[in-house]
Amino acid sequence: MKRLTALVLALLLTLSLVACGGTAAEAPAPEAPATDAPAAEEVAAKGIYGSADEVYAFNVFLTGVEYWWPVYASFKETAKMLGVSTIYGGTPEYDATLQVESFDAMLAQKPAAIVTQPINPEPFVEPINRAVANGTEVVCICLDAPTTDRAGFVTSDNTNEGTQAAHALAAAIGGKGSVATCVNPGQTNHDVRTNTFRAVIESEYPTIKFAGEVVANQDMDAAQLGITTLAQQNPDLAAVFCPEATSAQGAAAAVKALGIDCKVMCCDVNEAILDSIKAGEFYGAINPNQGAQGYWAMMVAFSACHPELFSFMSYREGAGLNPINVPKLDNGLDVVTAENADSYYMGNFCAQNGYADVDDLLSAYTAE
Repeated sequence: MKRLTALVLALLLTLSLVACGGTAAEAPAPEAPATDAPAAEEVAAKGIYGSADEVYAFNVFLTGVEYWWPVYASFKETAKMLGVSTIYGGTPEYDATLQVESFDAMLAQKPAAIVTQPINPEPFVEPINRAVANGTEVVCICLDAPTTDRAGFVTSDNTNEGTQAAHALAAAIGGKGSVATCVNPGQTNHDVRTNTFRAVIESEYPTIKFAGEVVANQDMDAAQLGITTLAQQNPDLAAVFCPEATSAQGAAAAVKALGIDCKVMCCDVNEAILDSIKAGEFYGAINPNQGAQGYWAMMVAFSACHPELFSFMSYREGAGLNPINVPKLDNGLDVVTAENADSYYMGNFCAQNGYADVDDLLSAYTAE
């Protein structure tokens, strides 16, 4: 009976193969669906590479702030690998209207993409959507405009930054005394950092008092005056957290002038902050990974401009929509201390990467 069953199964298998037009090895391959994408050979020959006439613009406010320089450097170095060109710009002022004007001025040059840090999202909704509608892709960094048609958002986790700062300073002051923050109301990433810092202190460290906040708006003098006043009102002031470097320098100046033992910590670094950390005048800094931020911003922007170089399992391709959509990409962060501060000096960075100085680093790059 077993032999009979085996013979029957073998016969059925043979008949099924004949019905299908031959043996399994001879079965015809299904036809590839029609597509408007470039031939595989063409894409393979070109590789992940653009063209020199593609310009990728880098647009931020406070263009003179040191934070942006290594971000743009990485953005530019990545562009060199991809065979495309870059320009750096924006506005030196802390002003939404002026930044939108600078964004529109860059857009008038018809770049392939603009990577921007919108000072706040509302004024950028119309400009970003208009840019994308007219063929210029947009990627946001540090600050997002989530209701727009931007292709992606690259940032460090601002909640994590505030959380790490709270735990670090609480440990540094032994869980006692009072703490304060400098704030820049209306700048979303800074708001998240300082609000998170305060929430973690108040929820997890009942023996630490939150003394208050100083509205600094990235002004060193305002920060120094405000922290001086808070310290006089709170003799037990033991730590100050600032969401960026400029106000932190003012806070540190106040602490030094008062001659008190108060730990100052900030996000971002510059040469003065690094010097202060090494001298023991600053407790430390939390620094977003600037190189990763510039690299991923360029890669997301380039991918959005070249979806034909990739293959996606998405209805968006067939519907004429860009399949690139990166809601949030975390570029990571570092904790800067006296032990590793030398790695973050701009002079060292320029030398390591073959730039004569910062002006050379910020210069436009034109691909050949």
